[in-house]
Amino acid sequence: MNVRFETRGPVAILTIDRPDALNALSIEALRELRAHLIEVRDRGDLRVAVLTGEGTRAFCAGADLSEAAGRDPGDIAVDRAQEMTRLLRAILAAPVPVIAAVDGHVRAGGMGLVGACDIAVAGPQSTFALTEARIGVAPSIISLTLLPKLTARAAGRYFLTGEKFGPQEAADIGLITVAADDLAGTVTDLTTDIAKASPQGLAASKALTTAGILAGFDAHADALTAQSAELFTSAEAREGMLAFLQKRQPDWA
Repeated sequence: MNVRFETRGPVAILTIDRPDALNALSIEALRELRAHLIEVRDRGDLRVAVLTGEGTRAFCAGADLSEAAGRDPGDIAVDRAQEMTRLLRAILAAPVPVIAAVDGHVRAGGMGLVGACDIAVAGPQSTFALTEARIGVAPSIISLTLLPKLTARAAGRYFLTGEKFGPQEAADIGLITVAADDLAGTVTDLTTDIAKASPQGLAASKALTTAGILAGFDAHADALTAQSAELFTSAEAREGMLAFLQKRQPDWA
């Protein structure tokens, strides 16, 4: 089991439970997250979902690069790209609000999860970075949820530099909703307020905020999913990922 699912009254809590891997997204973790979102969608007693990561080291470190060991990298890249696309769309299309409760580091694909959520709250120890370019790939699929949220100048900077930034900067550029000193308390206040709404009111209100994002998502998802898989199987990406796993500088020559 890669994801824990629990409910507290009208609140569903989805926890990526891979702390030893910094809650990196394996293919199975992506599938489990989407399955739980479908369960949330189909149940009539839930009003809001909270997406978080186990422990305080990382909310989500992005794709699990170690997963390629023992499997054809092309198959892994295609499967992971497709599952990531399906998960992000499931978050956007869910009839209940999804809140990202961020405690710790957020990297690469984890940034896409934050961008897909309706509300994102980050604690003071959180850090964020788009590190794809450093390993020879790009934020292809997650651009579908990030570009509608980030300012154009911020996207132009952080997509390219790979530098990390903190929660206040994340709030300033639109990545998160609130930089909170009390993460748990802020999330509880939000879920309490949301739980007062009717299912119909929540679904219709959320749809107003996601319609434009979903339209862009559906228009470009296939092309960007293919691009992601192609980049991950390139020679440069193989060198970049190997260098990352071996904790050395990549040789782009």
